Amino acid sequence: MTTQRITDDLERLLALLPDPVRDALGPAERREQLLEVVLDLGRVPEARYPGQALALGEVPLTRDDLDAMVARLGCFGADNRAGIERTLHRISAIRNRRGDVVGLTCRVGRAVFGTVALVRDLLDGGQSLLLMGRPGVGKTTALREIARVLADDLQRRVVIIDTSNEIAGDGDVPHPAIGRARRMQVARPEQQHQVMIEAVENHMPEVIVIDEIGTELEAQAARTIAERGVMLVATAHGNALANLIKNPTLSDLVGGIQSVTLGDDEARRRRSQKTVLERAADPTFPVAVEMHSRQRWSIHTDVASTVDQLLRGLQPRPQERELAADGAVRFVDPPDQRRPRLLAQPGLQNRPALAAVPMRPPVDPPPSGTEIDSEEEARSASDDLQLLCCGITPQLVEESTRRHGWPVQLVEDLSDADVVLSIRQGLGREPSLRRQARELKVPILVIKADTLPQVERALERLLSRRQGPDQEEPDPVSVDGQDDELAGLEECRLAVEQVVMPQGRPVELLPRSERVRRMQADLVQRYRLRSDVFGQAGHCRLRVFPP
Repeated sequence: MTTQRITDDLERLLALLPDPVRDALGPAERREQLLEVVLDLGRVPEARYPGQALALGEVPLTRDDLDAMVARLGCFGADNRAGIERTLHRISAIRNRRGDVVGLTCRVGRAVFGTVALVRDLLDGGQSLLLMGRPGVGKTTALREIARVLADDLQRRVVIIDTSNEIAGDGDVPHPAIGRARRMQVARPEQQHQVMIEAVENHMPEVIVIDEIGTELEAQAARTIAERGVMLVATAHGNALANLIKNPTLSDLVGGIQSVTLGDDEARRRRSQKTVLERAADPTFPVAVEMHSRQRWSIHTDVASTVDQLLRGLQPRPQERELAADGAVRFVDPPDQRRPRLLAQPGLQNRPALAAVPMRPPVDPPPSGTEIDSEEEARSASDDLQLLCCGITPQLVEESTRRHGWPVQLVEDLSDADVVLSIRQGLGREPSLRRQARELKVPILVIKADTLPQVERALERLLSRRQGPDQEEPDPVSVDGQDDELAGLEECRLAVEQVVMPQGRPVELLPRSERVRRMQADLVQRYRLRSDVFGQAGHCRLRVFPP
């Protein structure tokens, strides 16, 4: 459980304001939620709070008041922004045609410790993370806290590209709120994409943090960085993922959009036109967050699947997370759902919700002649194998069961499943599914590829185990233990031979069981390299270090 702690250095900003404005902001209760102070020539100063704006006095601002404040601030940058050294406040100028300042927006910068709890579990996975939301919702505040946690708690090499000095504050010494993370300043806003590439080439970061990706060049630089194996944490213009899809400049962040002409059979199967929009590539950011407020965020744990659904006219179901007053994170069900569910759209990656799913109590078969009234009782009384797919195309399962007449039924809820069928990459992308399956004692069968022969072989094995009276219960984590061991060793070998030794970069492997981690550590020792275990229970993984 994490409690929030806020530091804002507000007195240093108030000291720059004209005396009447500062006096009007005197009461402490008028400062706690203050977002910004607006000073426009010839108008009454205004204080803005969440959802409202209040006039500060009755006297319009004079030219002398404005010039005196500009003189105290010093020079403005090329982006018409100035700051106060070693604080997070930002002062932005409005100029007339002659270049004279006629208005100032004094934005209050706050370091909030504790907001990262909403996405703390996502940082362990090492996947790039994109934050979206309306202005003032706290994107930069969250970005700053994420950078500190990655640098201090997870011991990553973090470099912040601080274009407007808003993340780490003004001046040459960064604000303590970013922890051990390093900060690179940008001389001019249009050079941000160049500094992003320079950071990767010169300073060997494991994580790059960027505020406001807004141009095509910056989007291309982000993809280049991601393809080099560096984790990205960034914010982007737009309130939701759907906005990025419609934005031709930034759509590459979520995979890009292309027009595709379908064949007659495929168009009939989809019940769509022959020319459709599809995702062009893998997203630069596999995980995205929509920030609705400072306490409520929507998490898209698989951006590729979300984009595919939106392009097909389907409604995605992101995880809704809320930060309670005591710092605890709550998972909120969408209005149309009684409990967290798994997406099961044809051809899309299934994604589990992270909230705990209540375990279904065992139900004895009803006596002969008993009438079954509810759908839930009918499902419990059925002899069909209840199967949940993770990374497996549902049509392959349906074709296999139809061809062989097997008693298999696809389900969407983990709590309804007898077993989970997954490919290797499916569990790697969603470690929470493994943890939930362990809690619910639902077995997971891992197969090598999403192909019809592999699916048929897996279903045949599951049905034979289910029908055999003398068979032992399958392992609740993985039915195919040997498959998991081979996958773990092969992953370790490729990481060592393709990244750690030739590039001199450390690599974190996917979460594995203790037995597989020991085998991986032995393999690392044979290469005369060093490794260590990171992560909490259920997410423990091996990190391999260069020589």
